[in-house]
Amino acid sequence: MSFQLEETTIAAIHAAYRAGEITCADLVDRYLARIKAYDKQGPAINSIVTVSARAAEEARTLDEAFARSKTFEGPLHGIPVVVKDQVETAGIMTTFGSVVADGYVPEKDATVIANLRAAGAIILAKTTLPDFATSWFAYSSKSATTKNPYDLARDPGGSSSGTGAAVAANFAAVGIGEDTGGSIRVPSSFNSLVGLKVTPGLISRTGMSPLVLFQDSAGPMCRTVSDVAALLEVLVGFDAEDPYTAAAVIAGEVKYTAYLDSAALTGATIGVVPQAFGAADDAEAQSVNEVIEQAIAAMNKAGATIVDVEIPDLMDQILYSSLYINHSKHDIDSFLAKRPQLTLRTTQEIYDQKKYHPNLDLFEQIVQDGPADPLADPEYWPRYAAREKFQRNVINVMAKAGAIALVFPTVQLPPPTRADLDGKRWTVLTYPTNTLIAAQTWMPAISVPAGFTKDGLPVGIEVVGLPYREADLLSIAYSFEQLTKYRKPPASTPPLE
Repeated sequence: MSFQLEETTIAAIHAAYRAGEITCADLVDRYLARIKAYDKQGPAINSIVTVSARAAEEARTLDEAFARSKTFEGPLHGIPVVVKDQVETAGIMTTFGSVVADGYVPEKDATVIANLRAAGAIILAKTTLPDFATSWFAYSSKSATTKNPYDLARDPGGSSSGTGAAVAANFAAVGIGEDTGGSIRVPSSFNSLVGLKVTPGLISRTGMSPLVLFQDSAGPMCRTVSDVAALLEVLVGFDAEDPYTAAAVIAGEVKYTAYLDSAALTGATIGVVPQAFGAADDAEAQSVNEVIEQAIAAMNKAGATIVDVEIPDLMDQILYSSLYINHSKHDIDSFLAKRPQLTLRTTQEIYDQKKYHPNLDLFEQIVQDGPADPLADPEYWPRYAAREKFQRNVINVMAKAGAIALVFPTVQLPPPTRADLDGKRWTVLTYPTNTLIAAQTWMPAISVPAGFTKDGLPVGIEVVGLPYREADLLSIAYSFEQLTKYRKPPASTPPLE
């Protein structure tokens, strides 16, 4: 048998199915064996909250259908997917990272899950996240802490912690995360993955716990750009239950896989944002800068024109357009109020009864300082309007430089140690991630593996593009990936015998 499970792709799995090298049932069994060996035992990554009891049966059903028809049930036929436990799954416990929702089993799939199932995907397992996605770091009242498979003493990033660690460790073919301020891209950077945040509204949020409703988006986290593009084609679309998916109507139907061009960097102008690099006199930041500078040099060698650009008052714009404190309490409470099965239905109740992980400083700020009604806050509308100005400023910078995209480190530092996080070296809102730039300008962005520090820690490079131009981002990312092939699996979870 030539099929190799580790680092496989959607295309390779489908080729193996057609060749009779493996069945869906075999594939599910092999992934479950890896979860048992490495997530629950051995290095004990702790990325999985719940394994679907239906996955094996669904795999057998797909095998039977394929045996009869010799055709796939959809573009993701038999592809095992791990999904951030922020997204509701009918018949599978969904906790939102919180002990408050322990035992909650939704009756209806989120739209994202319904789309995956309709495409033939198998929901294999649900993955860890901090309570209600309120941290960059892997602290959860439901699942405690998740480890980074590249260095077990370090954090895998958040809030899509479990999806990042699980896909990196080859516990599934592909994964679904969610990104409000960087929750797909931070763990993608820390786990040598490709993670895409789309223009808000391209992907439905129905059935997904919110953080900042108009900024939230589910999205793909994969080991390759081609798998991201294939997932995106299934995820994007209008949903009558989510008015923000008007954005998907504007974007229209796009065949994202058709834009994967290995020569896309040739002749492209790429804007580098030096302001987004960490301080040169900080050894940790410099270890990331060196990797990113090498990656940019590779782009230049491939024929890209590299230009330095400056975003006016960048940090001031990030700070003023931030609405996590202003908006999140209202959005989470509104979501919880519609779920009578839950024991506690407001963030205040959860806070008062201490039913959250004590290291979640942003959750505490949201409850203590967040208004119940954002519109009653006199700062709300000026901050909201600041986002449009921020986006306009960034797009003008790109236009003046003739740049198709902007690049910088996804995060200014390598994955943090658990000791640093336990010692509260940073708060969520002071952590030096650059993912807020795209998040708060409502622009799409992709994090792509850029290599490893001298200590062997993954580093991601973020590529930001124009709204609705995800195809351009995928093209640039694919060209860079094919040129460099920086992705490599973690040593802590090798192939099983």
